Amino acid sequence: MPALTPDLARALPGPDWLVERRTAAAERARDGRLPSAEEEIWRYSRIAELDLGAFTPAPVDTSVAGELVPRPAANPDEVGAVLSEAPDMFAELNDAFCTPLVLRIPAGRTVEEPIVVTHSISADGAVVFPRLMVDAGPDSDVTVIERFAGADVPALVIPVVELRAHPSARLRYLGVNQLGPRVWSIGHQIADGDRDSTTSLASVALGGDYARVRTEARLTGQGAHGEQIAVYFGEGTQMHDFRTLQYHIAPKTTSDLLFKGAVQGHSKSVYTGLIRIGKGAKGSSAFQTNRNLKLSDGAWAESVPNLDIENNDVRCSHASAVGPVDPEQRFYLESRGVPPTVAERLIVLGFFAEVLDRLPVPALRAELRREVAAKLDRRDA
Repeated sequence: MPALTPDLARALPGPDWLVERRTAAAERARDGRLPSAEEEIWRYSRIAELDLGAFTPAPVDTSVAGELVPRPAANPDEVGAVLSEAPDMFAELNDAFCTPLVLRIPAGRTVEEPIVVTHSISADGAVVFPRLMVDAGPDSDVTVIERFAGADVPALVIPVVELRAHPSARLRYLGVNQLGPRVWSIGHQIADGDRDSTTSLASVALGGDYARVRTEARLTGQGAHGEQIAVYFGEGTQMHDFRTLQYHIAPKTTSDLLFKGAVQGHSKSVYTGLIRIGKGAKGSSAFQTNRNLKLSDGAWAESVPNLDIENNDVRCSHASAVGPVDPEQRFYLESRGVPPTVAERLIVLGFFAEVLDRLPVPALRAELRREVAAKLDRRDA
């Protein structure tokens, strides 16, 4: 990791408190070690293939569209407000080399149109560290889209997003991976929901070579609700890797997770999810569903749901499945004159519709359906 040194982190521009924070994080990363697939949280991953020394830090090209614009973090309380402790070396590296942006939604404010933050990665061999903090004030309402777009170059993206919903706030976040086929991405999404708030963490993963997202929903206020949804579709040798946490801390909290994916060619996907119900989360409800379609013999998918419950007065359920297209559905369509390739296309698009229809940005649904259809067309070509 020769390029990612404490000296380089210290040399980045910023106020004294940020320089100190970056330097300390870079020193922890230097003294730590890369994770291994032997660790449970990294099991099935391709982390052994990553050579951090092959990448050089570069500024991220970020653009924003919307009525509110993120600004650079102004004080130490605005960075790490939700992610108070880095869970791995990649979060430490983000802390060390990011230029954090903060988006504050005033109390009672309803932002009618989504705020779109786009990160473009085009430099060969670059590693970039986007960092976004969204702070939704009491009784506010906002939707934030964060898009990651990349050219066909080898690159590495290590993003972190922190979401904080104050009492009765409605905060919806959608991360869209449209990275180039040789780009790696290892990201962390974390949301904290206060009393009677609603938080939504949504992901669409279509691009990248190896793309991993750790997504956490923490429900810390009574009556908070958290939703996590994702669509992912791998082709070629792509791999999409999701690790999720639904953490109920306060009583009478609810969460719902729905992840759906498909793999074709020799692509792979991994889903590992945990529902954790704390001792103080009496009267909580949590649901977790992951379903995967295996569209070719060379593709592979893994689904591992888990429960950790410390209170008896709760409702929890989880379900997972990995399998091919339902032959009865295909037969039904073919028996009515639908060609086999068209029948399978309709089934796959219908499989994803349940999640696409729940995305917080209706205007994106048609675009994403076209991208899914294009992947199916490449398979049939």
